[in-house]
Amino acid sequence: MADIDRVLRSNLKLRHLQLLVALDEFRHLGRAAEFLSVTQPAVSKTLAEIERMFELSLFDRSTRGTEPTPYGAAVVRFARSVLADYGRTRDEIASVASGAAGRTSVGCMVVAMPVLLTRAVALLKAQSAQSTVLVEEGDLTRLLPRLRVGELDLFVGRLEPGYAAPDLATEALYEEPMRVVARPDHPLARQVRLTWSDLAREPWVVPPPWASSRIKLHQMFYKHGLNPPADLIESASFLATLSFVRDRAALGFLAQQVALHFEREGLLKVLPIKVPIELPPVGIITLRTRVNTPSSAQLIRCLREVANELVSGQ
Repeated sequence: MADIDRVLRSNLKLRHLQLLVALDEFRHLGRAAEFLSVTQPAVSKTLAEIERMFELSLFDRSTRGTEPTPYGAAVVRFARSVLADYGRTRDEIASVASGAAGRTSVGCMVVAMPVLLTRAVALLKAQSAQSTVLVEEGDLTRLLPRLRVGELDLFVGRLEPGYAAPDLATEALYEEPMRVVARPDHPLARQVRLTWSDLAREPWVVPPPWASSRIKLHQMFYKHGLNPPADLIESASFLATLSFVRDRAALGFLAQQVALHFEREGLLKVLPIKVPIELPPVGIITLRTRVNTPSSAQLIRCLREVANELVSGQ
């Protein structure tokens, strides 16, 4: 095996890192070559050059495409981290040179998107109109790996205890209960009183199985001597939830702020039934070893300010 420290510090070039990430994204030499605007033989030659540096096989090639080996997966994580830091530094320098206030990238769960993050970004823009915010919606399973390699600066959502780790810094902002929603013309939306038995007979669109809100929802049915609904669609996407609630007449399970926001917009109806469950708070996750950029620090301050307003208004 080669001197890995020497390879990582001195031998790998930016083009090598870009190629490794492209191969991991597309898992195909031809598609990676097309993305990088080079020929497929050039991709093969460069990959062979990188593997000679490490004296390791980084990708398995087959007729189905390319797949990173365990060694390759580790090197790809390194490549993603370096490229993310490179992009962050480039953007920060360009922002200073142009007089803009910088750029930040945030991963956000549905629970925080339409109220907390939207208001925080509006507050940030009021203070610094030229700041750029890249927002990616998703769940912890998809967004935390991107936070760790530097492709996201911070995460906003439920602080699920199962994802706590020494490399992550967490800050709780407020508690957020859940509500059951339906489309405004759903038969249950016209009832004054509902029971869990009424809800058990309906189709649902629910959070993914790992989410604490999903687990607690099932427990509520068991608590009332009922089996959880069998007709389910699972999604962490608000757009998917809204689409199935409206087009399939399914019931949805949303955070209270989200549900009330879209009820005011006339898109949903919050059903008159209490959901007395305890859930992890909504908060912020950052990487302990990474210093926040000025824009990220400013957005975090805005998130705190909006969170305080939400708590005061409850």
